[in-house]
Amino acid sequence: MKICLAQINPTIGAFKQNARKICKFIDAARKSGADLIVFPEMSIVGYPPKDMLELSGFVDCNLKALQEVKGSVTGISAIVGFVDRNEARRGKSLYNAAAYIKNGKIVSRHYKSLLPTYDVFDEDRYFEPTHNISVAKISGRKFGISICEDVWGADVAWPGMIHHNDPIECMVNQGAEIIINISASPFTIGKQDVRLKMLSGHAKRNNVPIIFVNQIGGNDDLVFDGNSLAINKHGVIVSRAPGFEENLLMVDFNGPDVTAVDSESESVKRETSGVVGEDDIGSVYKALILGTRDYLNKCGFKKAVIGLSGGIDSAVTAVIAVKALGKGKVIGVTMPSHFSSKGSVEDSIVLAERLGIECKVIPIKSVYNAYTKTLSGVFAGLPFDVTEENLQARIRGKILMAISNKYGCLVLTTGNKSELAVGYCTLYGDMCGGLAVISDIPKTMVYELAEYINLKKEIIPTETIEKPPSAELRPNQKDQDSLPPYDVLDGVLRAYVEESKDVGDIVRMGYDESLVKDIINKVDRNEYKRKQAAPGLKVTTKAFGTGRRMPLAQQYTR
Repeated sequence: MKICLAQINPTIGAFKQNARKICKFIDAARKSGADLIVFPEMSIVGYPPKDMLELSGFVDCNLKALQEVKGSVTGISAIVGFVDRNEARRGKSLYNAAAYIKNGKIVSRHYKSLLPTYDVFDEDRYFEPTHNISVAKISGRKFGISICEDVWGADVAWPGMIHHNDPIECMVNQGAEIIINISASPFTIGKQDVRLKMLSGHAKRNNVPIIFVNQIGGNDDLVFDGNSLAINKHGVIVSRAPGFEENLLMVDFNGPDVTAVDSESESVKRETSGVVGEDDIGSVYKALILGTRDYLNKCGFKKAVIGLSGGIDSAVTAVIAVKALGKGKVIGVTMPSHFSSKGSVEDSIVLAERLGIECKVIPIKSVYNAYTKTLSGVFAGLPFDVTEENLQARIRGKILMAISNKYGCLVLTTGNKSELAVGYCTLYGDMCGGLAVISDIPKTMVYELAEYINLKKEIIPTETIEKPPSAELRPNQKDQDSLPPYDVLDGVLRAYVEESKDVGDIVRMGYDESLVKDIINKVDRNEYKRKQAAPGLKVTTKAFGTGRRMPLAQQYTR
C-alpha cells in the first residue's frame, strides 16, 4: 500500500485556493500510483484561523471546500484536515477534524482529542475535544488517525505539555496497525529533535509505524517547517520530506511496517535520532526567509523597504528580505544624521550593491534641525538627552512610512530580541513597520546568522560585523555603554523570558544579582513598548507576541 505525505502551504481562509492545491496534490499522488494521500491539520482552512472561526459563514466555506475536494478523490483515498460542526447540544460548537475520503465519499470523521492551550495555542477557545477515539479501516487495515497534539500526550519533555491521556495508546489498543498524525506544528529551535524523539518513542513503545504530515509556510508570527516523515515500528526514520518547502513524499506500508519508496531517502534510513542535514542556524535562516515571504505575499504586499544603518541587524534583515522576495522587490534607505559615521553610510551602500537592491540616501540633518528649532522654546535650558536621540529615530521611521505609503511596500523593522527585551528601541521610530523579521533573534544569534550568510561569499561587509554595536544617536555612542556584553545579556534573557526562571534561579547560574535584577526590571518596564510592536517571526520557545501574555499595569517586585 503506497501512501503519499502531502506537505503543503495553505493560506488561512483562502478556501478555493487551498482546495485547488489539495486537488492538485491528489491528482499527482494518483498518477504516481499511491493508494492513500494524507494532508496536514486544517489543510482546508489554514492554521491557525483564530477568531475567524467565530465569523458567520467561515466554517460553512470550509465545509463547502471539503465537498469540492471530496469530489476529486477517485481512484485513491485521502485524509484531509478541516473544521467540523459539533451537532451535540453541549460543549464547544466545533471540532478540529480529519476526514477519511474514498470514492468521493467521506467514510469516517476523526476528531482531535488533546487541545493545546499554552504558548501560541488556544484551541480550547473554539473546539470540543473528542472522547470517542476510533480507528479507520483503509484497504482492509486498521489505521489510527490522530491530529497534531494527540501525539504529544505521552511523556514529552517540552514546555507546556500537561496532558494525562495518550490517544495513540488508545488507538493501538483498538488494533491500529499504523498511526497517522496530521499536524500544523510550528517551528522553533530544537523542536525537530523533540518531535522525532517523541514520535520514535510512540513507535517503539507501541510497536507500530508512524506517519507524520506537517504543514509548511508562514502564517502571521508562526512559521511551519514541514519535515514530514515516516518512522518504522523500531523508531527509525525511513523517509523524510525536506524542511520549509512543499513536497509530496511516498512511502510503502507493507503489512507490519513502512519502507521508503524514493531512493533519495536512503540517507536517513539508519538515523535514529536528530534531524538529518540541518543545523539550528540553517533552520532559523530558512524559517525567517519563508516567514517573511509568506507574510508579504499572503498580506498582498509586493515589495519591502528597510532602513539600512550600516549595522548588523539591518544587514541581516536585508539579506533575508532579498532571499524571500528577490532583489527587485527590496528598497534600502540609509538616513545619515549628525552622528552617523562615514563608515555606516558606506557599509550600507556596499551591502545594497552586493545584494543588487536600490539604496536611497536621505540625510535627516535638516529635518532634525527643524525639529530641534521648533522645540527650542519648550526645551529651553534643558540638556541634550534621550529625547533628542529618539527624535532621530522617529524622523527615520516617518520617512520609511512615507516611502511605504507612496510605493505600496511594507516596512520591515530591524530590531533584535535583545533590544526589544530591554527597551532599546524607539516607539514610532525604529519600531515603525509591518513585520519585525528578527525580533525573536537574540543579538548573539544575529552574529551567527551573519556568519552563516557569509559562509560561501562575503555579502555582509566584514566592517559591519566587526564594528562595536551602536545606535549612533549621540557622539561615540556604543551599546555596551549602558548594557552588559551581549553574551551575558542574552544568557539572562534566555533564562528569564524563555525558561521563566526568577532572580534566584538565574543568580545560581553564575550571574551577578544586581545585574540580573536590572535586566529583569528593564524587561518588565518595557512591556508597553512590545505591546505596540509589529508582529515578529517566532523561532524560540518563547517569543514576544501571542505566546507571551504579560500585564502592562503590574507591580510585582523581586
